[in-house]
Amino acid sequence: MQPLRGVTVVALEQAVAAPYASRQLADLGARVIKVERPGTGDFARAYDTRARGLSSHFVWVNRNKESLTLDIKDPRGAEVLRRLIAGADVFVQNLAPGAAARAGLGAAELRSRHPGLIVCDISGYGAPGPYADRKAYDLMVQAESGLLSVTGTPEEMAKVGVSVSDIAAGMYAYSSILAALLERGRTGRGTHLDVSMLEATVEWMGFPLYYALDGAEPPPRAGAAHATIHPYGPFTAGDGKVVMMAVQNEREWRGFCERFLERPELAGHPDYATNAARNAHRGTLGGIVAARFAELTSAEAIDLLGAVPVANARVNTLDEVWAHPQLAARGRLHEVPTPVGPVPALAPPGPTGGAPRMEAVPAPGEHTRAVLGELGLSAEDIEALVADGVV
Repeated sequence: MQPLRGVTVVALEQAVAAPYASRQLADLGARVIKVERPGTGDFARAYDTRARGLSSHFVWVNRNKESLTLDIKDPRGAEVLRRLIAGADVFVQNLAPGAAARAGLGAAELRSRHPGLIVCDISGYGAPGPYADRKAYDLMVQAESGLLSVTGTPEEMAKVGVSVSDIAAGMYAYSSILAALLERGRTGRGTHLDVSMLEATVEWMGFPLYYALDGAEPPPRAGAAHATIHPYGPFTAGDGKVVMMAVQNEREWRGFCERFLERPELAGHPDYATNAARNAHRGTLGGIVAARFAELTSAEAIDLLGAVPVANARVNTLDEVWAHPQLAARGRLHEVPTPVGPVPALAPPGPTGGAPRMEAVPAPGEHTRAVLGELGLSAEDIEALVADGVV
């Protein structure tokens, strides 16, 4: 299922946010030409070597793309990029604040030359504004957005274990580009999209922001437990394994008391009869629930919770996620080629018809000569650019 076949995306991108957005487009069939620095390429290629010698971040967000290395500070490189953009449907960039505009790649300038072009700028904080020129990495935005203030334990805040602000910005850029393509199909006009990591993350902070509206107390940091719903979180079974579980409503609470705790009288106890009451008395109630888990193995606890039924889950290791039976049953586990051989890859969520697009993670500059040839450069011209380090 490749509904974006025929769409060309030029991506002057680095790190995670923009590459994640453009990979979603590539997964759906768009041709994504990734513009990288000559020699080193996208600096995310050097983050680590954990994916069989390649960077884990890079392998994750760069399949299905073509790599063109290009020095856009050299006038010849800048001209190549301008010619590429002239034939593109979408231009995505997440350079340092102001860098694209200084290179003549600002949205207003590009769209004046190419009215049908969709320009997507991804940045930490967006412009204008007092933070427009600030560097922004994922952790900085988690802090500025308030996410750190509600994540962790009562004693210590904790960073979310994935690049959540990068991912949020990438997903909003992806969905906004899809909407812009639909609009262009109706009007013939492109548009400018300005996606900031801060705004994307703050959008995801809706529950804590409203919970603490008008100066009210914010939700407490509760570790792996839910901050305001109880019982909802991790409990250790008698075999030492942790089981996650969640009671979401009063019907589930009554069933949980009767079938799991085997204490039906607790269901109507005034300290526990509503979620607000249970949350207020979570210390006492948590001890009751923990004592019951300690009487059971993790397998027994999961079976009993499922029979209530109450939502429950194992706390999987990363190896167990790669081997997850549900992912296997739904055909989500695949392989993608890389310069060091195939690595496992997950099919994108959503599409169910046909085989997913699982083309290679490119080597730096792997497609440079082919792309330049498509632009009409002769073999001699290409070799001169290579010799001068422009590509």
